[in-house]
Amino acid sequence: MKQQQYVIAKEGFPYIVLLAVITALVFIFSPWIAIAPGLLTIFVTYFFRNPHRVIPQDTSLLVSPADGVVMEVTEIDEDRFIKDKAKRVTIFLSVFNVHLNRTPIEGRVAYREYRPGRMVPAYKSHAADVNETNYVGIENDKLKVLVSQITGLIARRIVCWVETGEKVKRGDLFGLIKFGSCTEIMVPLNVEILVKKGDKVKGGETIIGRLSDEL
Repeated sequence: MKQQQYVIAKEGFPYIVLLAVITALVFIFSPWIAIAPGLLTIFVTYFFRNPHRVIPQDTSLLVSPADGVVMEVTEIDEDRFIKDKAKRVTIFLSVFNVHLNRTPIEGRVAYREYRPGRMVPAYKSHAADVNETNYVGIENDKLKVLVSQITGLIARRIVCWVETGEKVKRGDLFGLIKFGSCTEIMVPLNVEILVKKGDKVKGGETIIGRLSDEL
């Protein structure tokens, strides 16, 4: 495994620069008080980190779209993109997790939808039904996968960099959710889910499922 190389997502630069300036100004008047904004600057820099990930190359594998903890694995009726019964894996991201999202499979972005909503804590079971959400559907010649970026109590903005028609590779970065949030992946029933409730996952690196047709 290659050593991880940490860089910062560009969306974090305005926050980091602002906090660094505040820290410098406060330091002029009181070095001790400047410790608080200084620590906050370090934390925000850490929050927007973009660690290197080693992406599995087996075409039958689906990787996690986010870092975090698996909250539940359920079967649902997915009527937006897959339009059939599907398996859903819900991943909760705390403020200490990497908040960049990655594509689970290689394919083409065939669906995008943004839904305004509330800011219920992301760990609540009904958060996915009422919170602000961005949906990204990816398909190839074998399956369709839908990923949803869901805001939480602290999160106030979803960022998505891909557009309909774009081709993506497995593990590509496609967006982020600022601060605590939730990410879900919905897959057809012929995908074997390889994670369970309570498992910790890493975006782009943890194998979250396997296409049964290729076993």
